[in-house]
Amino acid sequence: MAATVSDFLFERLSAWGVKRIFGYPGDGINGLMGALNRTHGRIELVQVRHEEQAAFMATAHAKFTGEVGVCMATSGPGAIHLLNGLYDAKGDHMPVVAIVGQAATSAIGASYQQEVDLNALFKDVASAYCQTVTSPLAMRHVVDRALRIAKASRAVTCIIVPKDVQELVAVPRPPHEANMSHSGVGYQVPRIVPADQDLRRAAEILNAGSRVAMLVGAGAANAVDEVIAVADRLQAGCAKALLGKAVLPDDLPWVTGDIGLLGTRPSSDMMSECDTLLMVGSTFPYDQFLPKEDQARGVQIDIDGANLGLRYPMDINLTGDAADTLRALLPLLEQKTDTSWRDTIARNREQWADVNASRAAIDGESGQLNPEVLFTELSPRLPDRCIVSGDAGTATNWLARHLQMRSGMKFSLSGSLATMGPAVPYAIAAKFAFPDRIAIALTGDGAMQMNGLAEMITIQKYWRQWSDPRMVILVLNNRDLNQVTWEMRIESGDPKFEASQSLPDFPYAKYAEMLGFVGVRVDRREDVAAAWERVLSADRPALVEAWVDPNMSIIPPHISFEQARNLSSALLRGDPDGLGVVLDSAKSVLAGTFPSRGGNGDGRYPAR
Repeated sequence: MAATVSDFLFERLSAWGVKRIFGYPGDGINGLMGALNRTHGRIELVQVRHEEQAAFMATAHAKFTGEVGVCMATSGPGAIHLLNGLYDAKGDHMPVVAIVGQAATSAIGASYQQEVDLNALFKDVASAYCQTVTSPLAMRHVVDRALRIAKASRAVTCIIVPKDVQELVAVPRPPHEANMSHSGVGYQVPRIVPADQDLRRAAEILNAGSRVAMLVGAGAANAVDEVIAVADRLQAGCAKALLGKAVLPDDLPWVTGDIGLLGTRPSSDMMSECDTLLMVGSTFPYDQFLPKEDQARGVQIDIDGANLGLRYPMDINLTGDAADTLRALLPLLEQKTDTSWRDTIARNREQWADVNASRAAIDGESGQLNPEVLFTELSPRLPDRCIVSGDAGTATNWLARHLQMRSGMKFSLSGSLATMGPAVPYAIAAKFAFPDRIAIALTGDGAMQMNGLAEMITIQKYWRQWSDPRMVILVLNNRDLNQVTWEMRIESGDPKFEASQSLPDFPYAKYAEMLGFVGVRVDRREDVAAAWERVLSADRPALVEAWVDPNMSIIPPHISFEQARNLSSALLRGDPDGLGVVLDSAKSVLAGTFPSRGGNGDGRYPAR
C-alpha cells in the first residue's frame, strides 16, 4: 500500500518530535486514524471522552513540558468541540497544533453533512496560522509552518485535512518547479535580549528605588535563579501572578505569594507601598492590585513586545527572554544593603500566615467543614516534584492563599480564559508527560460535573501504564456554583439565585470506587489529615470528596467599600443563605482580627 497523505502527516509530526496526540475519532478523520495506527506507537493517541478535553490536555502538555501540544478531532462537531480548550491555549500563549477533518473537497460548499466553514471557525483562535490542505503537495509545508509558527509565536495553529485528501497518495518531495514550497523541519529558540542602552536605563531606575516590588508570572519559569539573584541584589520583595505560582518557592521570606482577587494581603500591601515595580513575564490583568499610577517607577520584561506597558505605565519596557535579560541586567545593578523593606515584608508574611491559619481553623455554620482546612492540611504534605492543577472556582481561592510551593513543583490552570473544567484533564496530561510524578487536581463540584466525571473514565483506561500510578483529585462538594454565587454578592449586590447556582449532589467518592480507585469522603475537620495521608499513599488514582460549607467568604485580602456595600445589599435583598453568610463572615473577620497561633488546632502551622 502506497503511503497516504495521512501517513506523511504523522511521519512529519514525528520528525518534529511529536510523540503524543490527544484526540477522539470520527468518520471525518478515518484516514488519519488509520495512518496513526500505522505508526505502531511512535506517536501515541490518548483517547479522551470529549474533544474539549483533548484541547485542554494539549494545552497542559505545552505548559508542563515546553513542547508543542497536539490535539485531533473529526470534522463538524468534533472540530467545534475543540474551541474552548484551544482558546485556553491562546489566552495563555501556549504552542498548540489542532488537526481536524473536513468534508471531502468535492462536497465543500454543498451544505454536506458535518460541513462547517472551518477556516472561518478557527480564524480567531488559530489566527497565527490556519490552513486547509487541498493537495498532497501542500501537506509538507503546511505541517512545517503549523509547527514552526506554534513554537515561534507560542500560538495556536490549525491543520484542516478534507476527508478525500487524507487517502490520496503522499508526495513527500514536491517537484523542483514553480508553485512549489520546499520547507524543512526544525526550530531553534533565539536568544532575545534588549539593547545595552535600554538595560542601562532600566538599571538606573531599579538602582534608584528604595522599596522595590517584583511581580513574576509564568513567563519567568525559566529564570528562577536569575529572579532570585536580582531580587537579592535589589533587596526586593516578590509577588507571583497565579500562573506563576510555582516559579518561586514560598519558603523564601521575601516571596509574598499570589497577588490579586485570589491573592495574599502581603502582596497587596507591598504593591501599595513600593516606589519601584519590576514585572517579569506576566500580563496580570487586575490593575487595582498594582501600584497607583505615578506612585512607582516601572520596568517590565516580556518576550512579547505586545504585552509591554499593557497594565502599568512603565518607564522602561524591555523585550527579551526573562532569564537572558535578567542575566544581562544583573551586573548593572547595585547591591542594596538596607534590609528594612524586606524585613517589613517578612513580618507581614508571618502575620498573614497567622491570619490564614486562624481563618482555616474556624468551623462553618452548624459545624460544617471549612474548605480552607483541606488546603492547609495538604500544603505540608505536597509530595516533592508534584504537579498541581487548579480550576475556575473557590478551590482556586484556597489553593492560591494556602498552598506553599517548593522548588521542583509545577502548577497551572486556565489563566486568561479562566474556564471551568481543566483541572482533571490538565492532571491527566501531566501524568502522560511525567508518569513518575504525582499529579493533583483541585476542583469544585461544578467543574467536576461539567468535565471531570467523564474524564475519570480516561484515567481508568490508562492509569496502569503510569510508572507511578498515583493521581489525586479533590472535589469540594458544596452543592453550589460557589465562586459565581459569591461574585454575585460582592460584585453586583445580588443575592444567591438558587435556580442558577444550586447543584445536585453526587457521590463522587463512591463513583471513584466504582471505577476501581480509592474514594474518600470527609465532612469533619478531624478526618482531613487522614484522608490526605490515605490518598497520597495509595497504589492507584484516588479522589477526596469534601462536603464543605458554601458560605465561607472568598472576599479578597483587602475588601473595598463597594464590595462591603454590595455584600450587605445582597443579604438585605433576601439571600437564601444570608444567615450562614453572616455567621461565617463574622467568624472569619474575628479570626483575621485576633489570629491565634497554632490555628489548625494542634499547635502546628501550614508550611510557609
